[in-house]
Amino acid sequence: MNSHAQSKRPLILGSTSTYRKELLKRLNWPFEVVSPDVDETPFKNEAPRDLALRLAITKAQTVAQKHPHAVVIGSDQVADLNSEPLGKPGNHANAIAQLKKMSGHIVVFQTAVCVTCLETQFIESVLVPVQVRFRHLSDQEIENYLKIEKPYDCAGSAKSEGLGIALLDEILNNDPTALVGLPLIQTCRMLRLAGIELLA
Repeated sequence: MNSHAQSKRPLILGSTSTYRKELLKRLNWPFEVVSPDVDETPFKNEAPRDLALRLAITKAQTVAQKHPHAVVIGSDQVADLNSEPLGKPGNHANAIAQLKKMSGHIVVFQTAVCVTCLETQFIESVLVPVQVRFRHLSDQEIENYLKIEKPYDCAGSAKSEGLGIALLDEILNNDPTALVGLPLIQTCRMLRLAGIELLA
């Protein structure tokens, strides 16, 4: 545990995602997890990048309302296939449909993060797009992958940090953690601005 942590504001991750929790643990700073409990339904004709940003901000602000003294992180990710949002599949059939759609195509994983503190009126958000080129996948490859990994809680039906990497030809982005769901480089930058000095 960081020896300076106790003198700082509490840090809260406004997400129940196990993937984001594991990423945030890398920063070696104590934090609490609070469910934001927000409606993630897209607005009509809402672009994937706008949806991801709106939800990240909404999650952070919703949790901050109940914890005004804390620095709160909210994040969201939407898979973007030619401006069509692909969310979490939820089940096997939807995951098959998503992977068939993405096979052989470039998909942009729009990953947004927001850091806010109500008491200091600090808020900043950023979108970190990750461009991913999927291989041409056979029906059998899709079926085998889903049976092994069951990525039904992941936007775009693929876990790049696991076997999902075998579905891909190429990943282009500036922060490898963004594809997993929480862009740590930008998160660290915003935490510094919010008063949390991870290396102080």
